[in-house]
Amino acid sequence: MLVLRPVVLTDLPQLQRLARESLVGVTSLPDDSECLRDKILDSRTSFEQTVHSPGPESYLFVLEESTTRCLVGCSEILATAGFSEPFYSLRNRDFNSASRELHIEHGVPALSLCQDLSNHTLLRGFHIDTALVRTAFSELLSRARLLFIAAHPRRFADAVITEIVGFSRDDGHSPFWDAVGKHFFDLPYVEAERLCGLESRTFLAELMPQYPIYVPMLPQAAQDCIGRVHPDGQEAFDILEREGFETNSYVDLFDGGPTLYARTGGIRSIAQSQTTSAKPGSSIDARGLYLVSNDSLENYRAIVAELDYNAGQAVTLDAAMCAALKVSEGSPIRLIAL
Repeated sequence: MLVLRPVVLTDLPQLQRLARESLVGVTSLPDDSECLRDKILDSRTSFEQTVHSPGPESYLFVLEESTTRCLVGCSEILATAGFSEPFYSLRNRDFNSASRELHIEHGVPALSLCQDLSNHTLLRGFHIDTALVRTAFSELLSRARLLFIAAHPRRFADAVITEIVGFSRDDGHSPFWDAVGKHFFDLPYVEAERLCGLESRTFLAELMPQYPIYVPMLPQAAQDCIGRVHPDGQEAFDILEREGFETNSYVDLFDGGPTLYARTGGIRSIAQSQTTSAKPGSSIDARGLYLVSNDSLENYRAIVAELDYNAGQAVTLDAAMCAALKVSEGSPIRLIAL
């Protein structure tokens, strides 16, 4: 059985393997043991703290095969983007100019460096083994974070964002980076993303142009990258789009990938998930496939399960499900249909 749970320090070697296999552009998963160790420790502290409002907390989850103890995926929530350091993005909006004498008014799309998305909760670090792509377990890995937010709303902001990895070619070149960022850093795209994971986005962002970049002045290949999703990032995009996330006028600083945005209360898995209680049993007349979680904090668990659920009634779970979720008779659980 595959179970989503909070990361622990003994996961470090396997987490680094996942980082090594992750898509270039997922800078929150650096292939560096010290950085990942710090990330795990920060996450453990966040799970253990009493929190009354969102701050710098990060919550890192792993997807584990319960029998082999093999990790097959990971995902993360940052409670507040821009809390500990500036959170930069590019705002893509028209720059309007006008001539009264000529009676001409014209809007030109322009990219401007900004920190508009600070103070939003940020979903990041999504990676799943290739064999599980486009399965119910991808849904589990992404959406169980949302069930966690639903269970602990005071820890998170009123709006949630995520940056989807933008387009780059198979040879590692990003047309957007080559047209914009590379003029300010003599670094290839892959190296710039690596440095962001190891150090910080801030030092690179602060060297980016402080004035608007007029989109029509960029090469067509770079223009075509603005808001374009990398093929391997499409599933992450699709899952959250079905949750009610929408693209907006912000794109990633380095590859031009889209940013998704949603009001927290309107996200499907938060607004429509149901709470009930667990009822251990040996026989389940399964009627549908569900994401199921407990409402715990540091002992949070989530699984995919075939269940028979009727609103207002306890849900029967077999022994394996109860063990995976760490629940017993009467324990609160949260679920939503897949």
